Amino acid sequence: MDLRIFTEPQQGATYDTLLTVAKATEDLGFDAFFRSDHYLSMGSSDGLPGPTDAWITLAGLARETKRIRLGTLMTAGTFRLPGVLAIQVAQVDQMSGGRVELGLGAGWFEEEHKAYGIPFPKEKFARLEEQLEIVTGLWATETGKTFDYHGTHYDLTRSPALPKPTQSKVPVLIGGHGATRTPRLAARFADEFNMPFASVEDTARQFDRVRDAAREAGRDPGDLVYSNALVVCVGKDDQEVARRAAAIGREVDELKANGLAGSPAEVVEKIGRYAEAGAGRIYLQVLDLHDLDHLELISTRVQSQLS
Repeated sequence: MDLRIFTEPQQGATYDTLLTVAKATEDLGFDAFFRSDHYLSMGSSDGLPGPTDAWITLAGLARETKRIRLGTLMTAGTFRLPGVLAIQVAQVDQMSGGRVELGLGAGWFEEEHKAYGIPFPKEKFARLEEQLEIVTGLWATETGKTFDYHGTHYDLTRSPALPKPTQSKVPVLIGGHGATRTPRLAARFADEFNMPFASVEDTARQFDRVRDAAREAGRDPGDLVYSNALVVCVGKDDQEVARRAAAIGREVDELKANGLAGSPAEVVEKIGRYAEAGAGRIYLQVLDLHDLDHLELISTRVQSQLS
């Protein structure tokens, strides 16, 4: 079971804070550092000192880390034109020596679009499908040849399809709860399917849908990685769990029901249930980015039991 650290910087984090967490992620033996792609805080957080851009952040971290994978859950398709996104991701992949992964979603948070003047189209899923066709098509185009695409939402003519990523294939992540269109999209484009913030039972049902869609598309379902994203709150004892829950404004019982919370043994047991549902990777949503002791505890008392 791979454990990856997943952050939500729109809730309030500087680049230096993210760098500290990324370096701890690397030092403590976690597989990857991922971040969300949002420009507006959610809930009661004031979001200070303000948002950081996902791909600018990852470009910086690419030069300041050596081992960990770097990526997004999920890049908002509404934020970037697909040709520009292909350039950005390829460049960051080069900067990291081939450690980048692209999670790409349709975009959903209308308020952040209004706040920063970003168009929020009514039809987003069809756009996402075209974006995936373009980004993967640009990367797959042989050097020296050009790429053309004429869709409903995007039109590319004689693109040189440059630059190329360092990796021969940048892993693409697709995720979500949709019962029909999302699994079909994953079957076409994804190297990994991610089920965010879902129960074990809902996870198993969605993984089965993705496997069925892969078979229908003529693809081996085993070619995909299946993963979950879940909030994490671990403590050596009940008091430490309660303190960490209070620090992120959550209740312990709610966290235990909807995430990975409790003692290391409790969390290991619940991760095992997700593994039985088919997950091979967990993205641990860490909401208190200043509590590095939390990461160390997860590394020494949870990750060590899963390796």
